[in-house]
Amino acid sequence: MTVVSVETVRVQIRVRGLVQGVGFRPFVHRVATEASLGGFVRNDVDGVLIEVEGSRESVERLVLALRTTAPPLARVDAIEQREVDCEDPGGGFAIVGSEVTGAVSTYVAPDAAVCDDCVRELFDPADPRYRYPFITCTNCGPRFTITTALPYDRANTTMASFRLCGPCRSQYEDPADRRFHAQPLACPACGPQLWFETGRRVVRGSDAAIATAQRLLHGGGIVAVKGIGGYHLACHAASDHAVQLLRDRKRRPDKPFAVMVRDLDVARRLTELSTEAEAVLTAPSRPIVLLPRREDAPVSESLAPGSPDLGILLPYSPLHHLLFAAVRHHDAPVLDALVMTSGNLSDEPLCYDDDDARRRLADLADGFLVHDRPIHVPCDDSVVTLVEDMVLPIRRSRGYAPVPISLPAETSPLLAVGGEMKNVFCLGRGRDAWLSQHLGDMGSVETLTAFERAVEHLGSLYDTAPAASVVDRHPGYHTTAWAERADIGPIGRVQHHHAHLAALLAEHAIGLDEVVLGVVFDGTGYGDDGTIWGGEFLLGGYTDVERVGHLAPVPLPGGDATIRRPFRTALAFLHDAGVPWDDDLAPVHACGDEELDVLAQQLASGHGCVASSSMGRLFDAVASLIGVRQTVTFEAQAAMELEQLARTGALTPARYQLPWNGRVIDPTPLIIQIVADLRDGVPAPAIAAGLHLAVVDAISAVVADVSRRRGVGTVGLSGGVFQNAILLSTVRRQLDDHGLRVLTHSLVPPNDGGLALGQAAVAAARCQLTRDTEENR
Repeated sequence: MTVVSVETVRVQIRVRGLVQGVGFRPFVHRVATEASLGGFVRNDVDGVLIEVEGSRESVERLVLALRTTAPPLARVDAIEQREVDCEDPGGGFAIVGSEVTGAVSTYVAPDAAVCDDCVRELFDPADPRYRYPFITCTNCGPRFTITTALPYDRANTTMASFRLCGPCRSQYEDPADRRFHAQPLACPACGPQLWFETGRRVVRGSDAAIATAQRLLHGGGIVAVKGIGGYHLACHAASDHAVQLLRDRKRRPDKPFAVMVRDLDVARRLTELSTEAEAVLTAPSRPIVLLPRREDAPVSESLAPGSPDLGILLPYSPLHHLLFAAVRHHDAPVLDALVMTSGNLSDEPLCYDDDDARRRLADLADGFLVHDRPIHVPCDDSVVTLVEDMVLPIRRSRGYAPVPISLPAETSPLLAVGGEMKNVFCLGRGRDAWLSQHLGDMGSVETLTAFERAVEHLGSLYDTAPAASVVDRHPGYHTTAWAERADIGPIGRVQHHHAHLAALLAEHAIGLDEVVLGVVFDGTGYGDDGTIWGGEFLLGGYTDVERVGHLAPVPLPGGDATIRRPFRTALAFLHDAGVPWDDDLAPVHACGDEELDVLAQQLASGHGCVASSSMGRLFDAVASLIGVRQTVTFEAQAAMELEQLARTGALTPARYQLPWNGRVIDPTPLIIQIVADLRDGVPAPAIAAGLHLAVVDAISAVVADVSRRRGVGTVGLSGGVFQNAILLSTVRRQLDDHGLRVLTHSLVPPNDGGLALGQAAVAAARCQLTRDTEENR
């Protein structure tokens, strides 16, 4: 009888990526045990380290499983392996304690929605965690928002102060259990507790607290609900009174509110829900998804005035699920849909600390649904939309942050501070770009304080002290002034629209030497010539770009005052086109006689005017001309309402020209023809649709000309204007039909929420260019 010798090997395996806090070690333990391998697995500052001993075939089977069947929340970026000396594998396979030495290079997981298994247990009367608002397991729950340090162990989270009871400890230490090393693990006996408070009245016990909140919501009140990443302000989504009350208290007159719905059936009653949208709604990230609203949707018309869309999200915490469920032995009514908007006054940072929330939300909420699990990192909800079933991020935050995106080159530690609006900063090191959560607009001391705290936290989390900073070239940005005060190293400056394009290139892993034609349209960005840009065609890559075309600049009077008043923008475009300000024009009616005189003098003399090539301002001007909106209360409001109007006029659009002369796109013929059409009675929807087609045609003409002359085959579409679904989808189709490769955003927003990634990518590429130049000397 022939004895076949089986080769025994011991292999050390290093796994890098998003592999902590996602059930990776239990997964490794299960696969290794099933393969009869000995050894161990542990977390450390680089990710997960595995040593296994057994047959070579079994080891190879384990490595294949690491690549192909990792847990759903994991992201494996790299697997490195090397053989080491064999030891005695008789002890079996074990999960050992974390090792904390050296610089951190692993990743912290984003927060994940409560999983289906936990939801089933939540509503199972036989389960020990029945109706427990903080039920969780290895596959779900808070991560980033409770993490104070890495590696991701319970001692490094805000759960450290909650001592596990015996049954929870047994699950936590059992590798075969779904809750093995689930760091937020708890139960009613040992974990966080929920209560309701209003004034001096406190309702203890989670069921009684939830029922009290439900009664208040049903009665038209507003409840501040402490969630995973901060407080929400909630109210009855079908109550006009409640929605208007929330608008008045929050000082948010028009901007749409998000609606949390009980389940997909309710989402289908409110919106047109595609298969693709369902997949996004139910993903572990649980973002707000902008969807077409049904005409018969049983919710308040005041939720999203001027918009045919609703921002819908599903419950993503156990507490949310309980808010939509009946409470036994209580007569509290159950609602299908609740407004869930950020717990703050407009333009203030999100409330996440209990005492701060009681102070800042006291005049906004009629009651507070509070728990004692601390939030370490405030994190607002993410927002996405779908354009032809492709996901387009609008706000990247909870559920996505701080998962890194790869930079085009290695960089020493740097901090890219982003822009002034929709601020997100970026910590770069090596090839990793860690983007912060959404922080908001930087116009207040409170937001700047939140920015500073977030910078400190992300730097400490990854044990990274930036040696340089990267800023926008705008001299008046608060972020730039902060970087100058912080004095953390040399300051690199990146032009606003170049940063937009570079963010898009980084998303698509475009090479350092590749040349792309970028179409970058937005509302405001500081140009290299000191004017305001925003209708730009940029040719180049990460290190440098050439401005090969743009919308012809129009002098705008009054700076920010003009942005808030589209009628002033329209008057400026009329003046530039030589069209008299006659009384029959909507922007003239919207402007008082005294202001008209001042504006006329400003435009005639140029005093107090800044030239702008902004495509966003052209949309504002047309919105004003056709009577859509004369003043705005939030960014891009007029352009958004113009887009919705264009949808209704898409079947019979007017035809306009935005001629390209090889250098600029001239808006004058369009403005003149729109005024003529208005006087001829052409419907506003047809004019709105015609503007969109004219912009698409102009883009196609410029791209065709420049790509032919300069030999470019790849085009990138970025900037906030490309949140316009009509524009994005139509341009993408036209350019694709012409055989061009078209890049659009899918990882970071096209708006200023993506700027920091672009700034970091430019800085990394320029550093690589410097290194290459020095090596070649």
